[in-house]
Amino acid sequence: MRVALDAGETAEIDGPTLRYTRPGYGTVTAAVQGREIVLDTPDGQVPDWISASSARVTITGDGGRAVVTRARTEVYAYSFGWELFFFTLDSPFHGRTLGELAGLAFSSERVVPGQSNLSAMIGDIWNNSMWRHKDVLWAIFETVLMAFLGTMGAAIIALPLAFMAAKGFTPLKPVRFGVRRIFDFVRGVDALIWTVVLARAFGPGPLTGTLAILVTDTGTFGKIFSEALENVDRKQIEGVASTGAKPMQHYRFGVVPQVVPVLLSQILYFLESNTRSATVIGAITGGGIGLMLTQAIQTQKDWEEVAYYIVLIVLMVMVMDWLSGKLRGALIGRR
Repeated sequence: MRVALDAGETAEIDGPTLRYTRPGYGTVTAAVQGREIVLDTPDGQVPDWISASSARVTITGDGGRAVVTRARTEVYAYSFGWELFFFTLDSPFHGRTLGELAGLAFSSERVVPGQSNLSAMIGDIWNNSMWRHKDVLWAIFETVLMAFLGTMGAAIIALPLAFMAAKGFTPLKPVRFGVRRIFDFVRGVDALIWTVVLARAFGPGPLTGTLAILVTDTGTFGKIFSEALENVDRKQIEGVASTGAKPMQHYRFGVVPQVVPVLLSQILYFLESNTRSATVIGAITGGGIGLMLTQAIQTQKDWEEVAYYIVLIVLMVMVMDWLSGKLRGALIGRR
């Protein structure tokens, strides 16, 4: 197979051998011989645009890039934009203009037998083997899910403990002191440290990231909730008590309505913040979009994928910020 690249460069694949020709320099040969890759250059030197080892050779020219490993040989042609972002070369819709695609979407002629054109287009985009849109969206869902479960789980655990740490609700000083020190301990250790510790117990995965967020936020929520409880208006509680209500009803009708706006505001803010944290945590525990971003950076192969993941992360944070503001306005009200 002979591939014509820009800048007059060519790449020729002949079984286990790659010949990359660059005008003004000559032909570089990379051949797989057994368990090693042997590189041969015209002057016997390895220029800075070639990265070579016994297991991998990467040639970065002006018109394209070639990668040779023991498993396979790949040649990439440079082009403006992300040519294969929607349809790969094996798709019958590749290379068609936007007008042609729009016409095919509503045409009765079937490009793929037994399937509508619109369905076939969506299927080719969704199952794109190079950009992996399906895997990327699932990774974003995992990241948001880690943030949601960790934040909500921490809020559920911290609320009853906050009553035990609040001065007006727990008269026993040793109990208050002990619960507050627990809050200090769990929030004093960063979520990334908890991630490393919990990974030894639960292994890499979204569960570890969720628990790391839960443990850290339990301490933070406990402190915030207990301070909110200490600042409630006692007259409202006395008013509920004067009706003959039971102690649990004092909390339900005299305390909770006062602190709910503060609690919801903090929970939604931390949910937005933890969406960003889950990206970093996912890179360590092996889950979510953070893992895919780390893998793309480590391989140093396709930096357009790195840009794609970063854009998606920014959009995800923006959407969570907007959604958090809408929920705060709907649940708490705006002045």
